[in-house]
Amino acid sequence: MVDTDLLDQLRIDRNQRDLESAPRHRLAWFSAGVLLILLLLAVGGWWWSRAVPVVQVAAVVAPTATVTGSVLQASGYVTARRAATVSAQVTGRLIEVHVEEGERVRKGQLLARLDDSQAKAALVLAQAQEAAARASLGQYRANAELAKLTWQRERKLVQRGLAPRQALDQAVANRKSTAAVLASARDQIAVAVARRHEAEVAYDYTFVRAPFAGVITDKAAQVGEIVSPFSAGGGFTRTGVATIVDMNSLEVDVDVNEAYLHRVFPGQPAEAVLNAYPNWIIPAHVIAIVPTADKSKATVKVRVALEQKDPRILPDMGVRVNFLAPGVKSGAAPKGLLIPIDAVVRSGGRSAVFVLKGARVRLVPVMLGQTYQGMQRVRKGLQLGNKVIRNPPSGLANGSRVRVATNSGQ
Repeated sequence: MVDTDLLDQLRIDRNQRDLESAPRHRLAWFSAGVLLILLLLAVGGWWWSRAVPVVQVAAVVAPTATVTGSVLQASGYVTARRAATVSAQVTGRLIEVHVEEGERVRKGQLLARLDDSQAKAALVLAQAQEAAARASLGQYRANAELAKLTWQRERKLVQRGLAPRQALDQAVANRKSTAAVLASARDQIAVAVARRHEAEVAYDYTFVRAPFAGVITDKAAQVGEIVSPFSAGGGFTRTGVATIVDMNSLEVDVDVNEAYLHRVFPGQPAEAVLNAYPNWIIPAHVIAIVPTADKSKATVKVRVALEQKDPRILPDMGVRVNFLAPGVKSGAAPKGLLIPIDAVVRSGGRSAVFVLKGARVRLVPVMLGQTYQGMQRVRKGLQLGNKVIRNPPSGLANGSRVRVATNSGQ
């Protein structure tokens, strides 16, 4: 006989089965909903990417030689052909320094002075010795004149037989002796003069003067320090007082790659643009190509002269040089702004460009000027740094949404 209680325990309750399967159904519906949303987003993104055009943009730039006849561009630095670190010619202690950085000095201007007590004492001694030598010269000259007169008188007496020959011999010897003493005195004066000149030079060495006109770029020593023309191993002696740069000798040194050296020649017109003043174009020309190459960099140094002198040009400034084609004059860049020619469209009978504003474009009327090697001058309507659409696609309108190509030159 079958146990009915056991069968009741094994029977599955339908209500309980429905309760257990409900969470599984909800999870399945949720997953399906998420997949559907993702699918819709993917389809929407694909549709949006197909509907929003991809465009190339270009920045509005100021005209430079890059677009007006440049055949090569190279970077370098401003250098001074005439610069000197001025030092004293003798070792001594500084008691005066008369210059500061940035000060302009004249040729021969006093820059500093050393302790001159020893040099001054030596000069005074040399002057005194010269004076003494000159004073004794008068006595030697008088003795020589007296000896000459005595010799003449004794000679006449001997000729007349009124004096012995011995007296004449004595007069001749005395004349020669006093003449020799006089010549020696003159030589002593010459020696004294030379010693005085030497003492004057040594005294003058205590004054440090500017060898040429220029600007003080470095003050290397202070009052109380020891300066010397020779380097001291201990490091307690200064070897220079100040550095002077002749600002009229400033030029540019650039390194040109060997592969492009054939584009550069002496006398070639060029334009220099300082990194500190990117909108200032300085007319220039090639001075010379230095006849040696740097094998580590495969470059050749080219010297470029700046045709304008300006206080803003400083040594060691970074500079970019545009080498111009033959016949192109330096400083020929147009005024205004430049954009690519392919950015200009016609709208309502007027010239206009599409300017990028965020993710949309705005149609801006412009007033145009001349063209320069694929670039269009804009006289009015744009600002430096605006981004314009190149080759606008058909159907592009004011306010249209666009996507900028990843390789677009911004």
